[in-house]
Amino acid sequence: MNLYRFLAFCLALLSFPAIVGPAQAVPVVGTAEVSFVYNRQGGFASNQFAVWIEDAQGRYVKTLYATKFTATGGWKKRESSIPLWVKQSGLSGMNKSQIDALTGSTPRGGNLSFAWDGTNQAGLAVAAGAYRVFVEATLRNEDRVLYTADITLGESGAVTPQPRYFGSGTAERGMIGQVTVTFGR
Repeated sequence: MNLYRFLAFCLALLSFPAIVGPAQAVPVVGTAEVSFVYNRQGGFASNQFAVWIEDAQGRYVKTLYATKFTATGGWKKRESSIPLWVKQSGLSGMNKSQIDALTGSTPRGGNLSFAWDGTNQAGLAVAAGAYRVFVEATLRNEDRVLYTADITLGESGAVTPQPRYFGSGTAERGMIGQVTVTFGR
């Protein structure tokens, strides 16, 4: 469905308050925290990463963090920079304030943690159920790593995802490690 049809559909729904009913706040049913060790790499074409959430159907929910270079246009200059996140997040359709809300400077290194408050990119609470957490990093040029973890929002647990490497380089494989995802109510 294109954006114009979607907006027209939403406006049509809003014109029938007796059918739709008043808007009601949905309580947040759970949270998650993504933690990992980040070892900043020297040189060019590295140190780019993003952390985001999708639902069980693979639909983008929210970005918890993305490095500023890629998010603010670096993906146009270097298409190999966290390409899955660029595609899934719909980055090309975001405006500057939306991009600024999810980016930050590349950290120096150390133990990093990113919290998900159980809401989508618009700040609305999402339903309890199955979600997938992603950590994608460009290690060097075309080499990258992807961690994925399935969680159930509304339940408690912890997951230690295993890395999936793309490309032939091995020198920078220690850039991101010891990834854990904890989730709870």
